[in-house]
Amino acid sequence: MSKLKGDAARRLEGKVALITGAASGIGEEAARLFVEHGASVVIADIQDESGHQVVASMGSDKVSYYHCDIRDEKQVEETVKHTIDKYGALDILFSNAGVIGPLNGILDLDIQGLDNTMATNVRGVAATLKHSARAMVDKKIRGSIICTTSVAACLGGAGPPAYTASKHAIVGLVRSACSELGAYGIRVNCLSPFGVATPLSCKAYNLEPSEVEANSCALANLKGIVLKARHIAEAALFLASDEAAYISGHNLVVDGGFTVVNQSNFSAL
Repeated sequence: MSKLKGDAARRLEGKVALITGAASGIGEEAARLFVEHGASVVIADIQDESGHQVVASMGSDKVSYYHCDIRDEKQVEETVKHTIDKYGALDILFSNAGVIGPLNGILDLDIQGLDNTMATNVRGVAATLKHSARAMVDKKIRGSIICTTSVAACLGGAGPPAYTASKHAIVGLVRSACSELGAYGIRVNCLSPFGVATPLSCKAYNLEPSEVEANSCALANLKGIVLKARHIAEAALFLASDEAAYISGHNLVVDGGFTVVNQSNFSAL
């Protein structure tokens, strides 16, 4: 994992980032990494206690917490305004908040659970895209927007139906927004992580972090490395930085080759 070597390595110096779902997991790691690289960051989440603890643990005036339930468009709009009022701009949106939703298969699908999953993972992400992009256009900022999706957006069977449908929809949102916002110099991309041992995934599947990591290691094609939230944060850092200045509409899959390698056993061939 990256280690800073002087100010030359600070890839987001002077930038302002809004990260949703940043009180834990991937979002928390991204917040820490973005601040390390010189950004001012607003952590937006509904986990108030955890969010404030993350800010306190970082000990920096470049990071702050703001309550935001992305299912409520008004809260999203207010969070974007708060970010600009506090730090003067909005250069980066990392729309990372989401839920796994009901684990039922399609034959027993909980429709109410499906609705909540779509409200969070699709409508909520759309709201963050809308209001962040409006702010960037208004201030003539050539910003970077990044949305967290999943390997479940790349193939069937990698997640429950409601979650899989919502993550496919995020890829569609990103591609559509890319086609519209390119005229303003705004880049829009998404990240598709493999199974990361976050508090969300561990709670949803009632597994210990070591169990989630063991499952991912067993299934991934790339051996010898354990996928951590920090790896996903580093991919987000790349997309947020000027190193990705000509990348837009891309789905960066961070999965150790899981989605591109046939998992069948060919030993008999």
